[in-house]
Amino acid sequence: MNLLWIALGLLLLPALWLVVLPLRRAAEVHAAQQAYETEQRDEAQNVAAYRRRLASLEAARERGEIDAARFEESRLELDRSLLEDTQARRHAPLKSPRAGRALVPVLMVALAVASLVWYQREGAEGDLALFAARQAVVDSPDASLTMLIERFEEQAERQPDNPKVWLALFPLYRDSGQFDKAIVALERLIALEGRQVNLLAQLAQMEFFVANRTLTDDVQALADEVLARDPRQPTVLSMLGLEAFDHGRYEDAIDYWRRAIAGMSNPDAAEALRSGIATARQRLGVAPESSETPSDGPSLTVNVSLAEHLRSQVSESDTVFVVVRDVEGKLPPLAVERATVADLPFEVTLDDSDAMAPMARISQVDEVSLTVRVSASGEAMPQPGDLVGQAGPVTLADAKDPVAVTIDGIVD
Repeated sequence: MNLLWIALGLLLLPALWLVVLPLRRAAEVHAAQQAYETEQRDEAQNVAAYRRRLASLEAARERGEIDAARFEESRLELDRSLLEDTQARRHAPLKSPRAGRALVPVLMVALAVASLVWYQREGAEGDLALFAARQAVVDSPDASLTMLIERFEEQAERQPDNPKVWLALFPLYRDSGQFDKAIVALERLIALEGRQVNLLAQLAQMEFFVANRTLTDDVQALADEVLARDPRQPTVLSMLGLEAFDHGRYEDAIDYWRRAIAGMSNPDAAEALRSGIATARQRLGVAPESSETPSDGPSLTVNVSLAEHLRSQVSESDTVFVVVRDVEGKLPPLAVERATVADLPFEVTLDDSDAMAPMARISQVDEVSLTVRVSASGEAMPQPGDLVGQAGPVTLADAKDPVAVTIDGIVD
C-alpha cells in the first residue's frame, strides 16, 4: 500500500505543477498586456473620425443644405456616439502580477484533498488490499486454505460493501465444506450486485445440496425466478434434473439435462450430464441414443458405523456427513451424502451423481480419501466436539468391495 500512495503522489505532482505554472508567467503576461494597452490607438482614431464628421456638418450648414436646428441635432448625435465608443473601449486598470498568489496554495491543497477523496470513493484500494492479503498467504511458508479464509474474512470486516471480497470467499467456503457460510457469502454478493441470474442459480444449487438434495420452497422459488429470466440456465436445470432422477422421475430428469446441455459451455460438465441421461434411459428400459454414453464411471461404496464407546455422545437426530475428496485436497468435495445417526450403521454408494459441482467429480481422480463426521449442529464445517472417522487413500479401480469407515475420533 505504501507503493500505491507513492505512485499517487507522483501522479499528483504534474497536476500541482499545472496549477503553479500560470504564476511563473504572470509577470510576462502583465507586461505584454500593459504594452498593448499603452500603444493602442483606438481612441485617437475615434476622435479623428468625430472631427471629420463635425467638419462635414459645418460645411453643409454653411452651404445651406441643413438648417441650424438640424445641425444641432446631428452634432448632439455625433457627440453621443463618441462618448459611447470611448466608454465601451475604456479598460480597467491592470492588477499587479502578484495578485491572487495566496489563492494558489489553497487550490493546490484542495486539488490534493479532492483527489484523495475521489480515490477513496471510486478507486480500487479495497481490491489492492484483497490482492495483498492473498499474496501474503501465498508467500507464507505455512500457507493453507484456512489461513486464506481468515485473511479474506478480515477484509470482509473492513470492507463489507466490496463485492469482490464475497466473490472470493464464496468458493473458499464451498471448497472447505462450509456450506452455510458459502450461502451467506452468496446472499451478501446478491445484495451488493443485484439479483443476477448466475448468482441466484449458484445460491439455489448450494441450498439444494445443504438440504440433502431436497427441493425446498426456497430452492424452488429461486429456480422459478432463474428460469423465468433464463430458461436455458444450466446450473438450475442440472439441479432440477438431479432432483427428478433421485425421485425416479427419469423422463423429467432427461428433459432437464438435455436443456441444461444446450446452455452449457463446459464440455466436461455436458459429458457428465450425457452419462446421466444414458443412465436414466436405462432405468426407463429405453436403449441409449447414439450420442449418449452409458454411465460407466467409477463409484465407491462406503460402509459407515459408529464406535460403541462414542454412542452415548450422540443423539438420533445428529447429522452424519459422508465426504469424498481428492487425496491432494486441491478440488472441492467430489461427493457428499448426508444421513442421521438413526440410520447407523448404513451403506451408501457414491458416484458422479453425488458431485456438488460439475468441475469436481469422482471420475476425475484415481485415488480418494473418505471422511465421515457426526455433527450435532448440522454445520458442514467441522466443529470442536464433532465425531469423525476417516479412511484412505482408496484407489477407485481396486475398490470392488465396500470401504469400511468407523466413526471413532473426536474433532479437537
